[in-house]
Amino acid sequence: MEVRTLHVRRTPPGTHIEGAGDGNGNGEEAEARGSRSSTRPLPPLGRLYVYALHGCLCEVAFTAAWDWCITRDRRLAGHSSLWALPMYATAIYLMERLRDGLLARGRPLPLRLAAYTLFIYLWELSWGVGLSLLGACPWDYSGHRYNLGGLVTLEYAVPWAVASLLAEQHVIRNTLRIRLQD
Repeated sequence: MEVRTLHVRRTPPGTHIEGAGDGNGNGEEAEARGSRSSTRPLPPLGRLYVYALHGCLCEVAFTAAWDWCITRDRRLAGHSSLWALPMYATAIYLMERLRDGLLARGRPLPLRLAAYTLFIYLWELSWGVGLSLLGACPWDYSGHRYNLGGLVTLEYAVPWAVASLLAEQHVIRNTLRIRLQD
C-alpha cells in the first residue's frame, strides 16, 4: 500500500492562484479539497491493456532491429501478431506477482532476471504449443540453432533478460504507480 503526502504550495501574500485558496498564502481550501479527493490504482484490465500495448510495441521494435542486423533493410518493418496482445498482457501481469515475491524475499537483480527469463521461456513455449495445436502459431524458430520444436530459442536469452529488466524496473513499477482519481 502506498502512502501519499499532499504537498501544498504556499504562495506569497496577495498572490492568487485559481482554486488555490483565499489568496493569503494559506492554501487551506486547496489542502481541504486535496484531502477529500481519493485515488485508486489502475484496475487489472487497465494494466493488462498497458502491458499488451507495451509488449507488442517492443516486439515490433525488436523484430525491426533484428531484421536490420541480418538484412540491413532500412525500412525497419517490424512485425507482430494479434495473438501477441493477450500473450504479453498476461505474461507481464503475472510477472507483477513474480516480481512482488522476489523483491519481498530480497532476491538480487541477477537472480530475478534469471527467474523472469525462465518464466518468459515457459510462457512462450506454452503459448506456442497451444497456438500450434490451433494451427495459429505466428513464430517459428526452427531456423535458429538452439531451438525447441521451433517454439523457443536460446538465442533470445539476452534480449529476454533485457526485456525483463525493462519490465521490472520501468513498465511494471510505473504502471503500478498510475492512480485514477475518483
